[in-house]
Amino acid sequence: MIIRPIADKDLDTLYQIAEESGPGFTSLMPDRDALAQKIAHSMASFERKVTSPGDEHYLFVLEDEATGDILGTSGIESNTGHTQPLYHFRRNTVTHHSRDLDVRKSVETLTRCNHYTGYSEICSLYLRPEFRRANAGKLLSRVRFLFMALHPERFSHKIIAEMRGVSDAAGRSPFWDWLSTHFVDMEFAQATHLVGAGYTDFIDELMPSHPLYTCLMSPEARAVLSQVHNNTRPALKILEAEGFKHKGLIDLFDAGPTVECALAEILSVRSSSEHRVRVDDYVAGPNALFGRTNHEQHEPTLIANTGTANFRATVTSEVSEGSDALIISRSLAKQLCLENGDPSRILPLNHAASTARNRTTATELSYAY
Repeated sequence: MIIRPIADKDLDTLYQIAEESGPGFTSLMPDRDALAQKIAHSMASFERKVTSPGDEHYLFVLEDEATGDILGTSGIESNTGHTQPLYHFRRNTVTHHSRDLDVRKSVETLTRCNHYTGYSEICSLYLRPEFRRANAGKLLSRVRFLFMALHPERFSHKIIAEMRGVSDAAGRSPFWDWLSTHFVDMEFAQATHLVGAGYTDFIDELMPSHPLYTCLMSPEARAVLSQVHNNTRPALKILEAEGFKHKGLIDLFDAGPTVECALAEILSVRSSSEHRVRVDDYVAGPNALFGRTNHEQHEPTLIANTGTANFRATVTSEVSEGSDALIISRSLAKQLCLENGDPSRILPLNHAASTARNRTTATELSYAY
C-alpha cells in the first residue's frame, strides 16, 4: 500500500468514491467537473512553495501498487474559511434566574458561529469497503500527521476534523429533518450537495442565526447531537488517541462533532522522527529497529520521504537501524523514491496511545469522515 498525492488519472476512481460515500460526505461530492478542479487544486498545492498556509488543499490516495486499485483517500485543508465561511453550531448552556422567586433553570442552546476560521482541517478520509485490510485505515489517517510534521509551515498551529454525523442508509439525518421542518425547506442531500459544491450563501439567508433551544427539538434530533456515523467511529477513535477533543462545536447539517488538537500536541507528530536512509538488501537481524524499543518485534512502521509533489509513504516492518542511518531494502527505496543519504520520517504505527482496547483493524470496520 502506497500513499501518494492524487493525480489526473485518479478522476474516475475519485468519482466512484464520491458516489460510494453517500450524502453527508461533503468534502467529496459526485460532480466530475468539481472533482477535476479539486484534483488540479491539490496538484498545484503540492507543487507550490509555501511559507504560511493559504488556500492549499492536499488530497492523498492509497494505492495497491500490485493491482493499481485505489483503496481510499485522505486530505488536508490548510486554511479553513479562506475562500468560504466555515460554520458550526456551538453548544452552550444558558441559565435563567429569578432572584425574587428563587427560580433557576439551565437550558442548552445551539448558536451559529464560524469559530474555526484560519485553522487547518483534516478531511476526505474514506476507506473503500471492498479494500478493508489491516493498517489501511491507520495509514490513511496518520500519514497526514507525518506530512504536517515534515512541513509545519504549510499548516495552522491548530488542527480540526469535522466528523460525519448520524444519517441512515437513505441519507436522512434526524437532526436535519427537524431543522428543515422549521427553517429550511430542503432535503439533506440537496443541502450537503450545495455545501460540497462551495455554495454557502443559503446558510446566511435561510438558517437561524439566533440561539436554538435544544429542549424544543424532537427527541430524535437531540439524540444525535455530537454523535458520529457508524462508519466514522474507528476514525474518531484514532483521532482521540492522537489527542483530539470535542469542545462543543457541531455540524450545521447532521450535528456531527468537530474535534481539535494543537499541531505540536498531536501524538503522531511528537512520536515521529527523521532519519537518513541507507539502501541495502539486508534489513533484518539483531539491529532491527523495533528490537531496541518498547514496541513488538517487527511492529509495522509508517515511513515516508520528505518531499511534497513526490511525497510517498507506506507501512513496513522491514526497517533496521544502522550506526548512522535507517537501513531499508532496495525495493522499498524505489517505492518511496528514496536514495542513499536521503532523509525520511518514520512513525511506529501502533504507538503508545493505541491501547489494546482501541486497536481496531480496518478489516473489521470502515472509515469515513
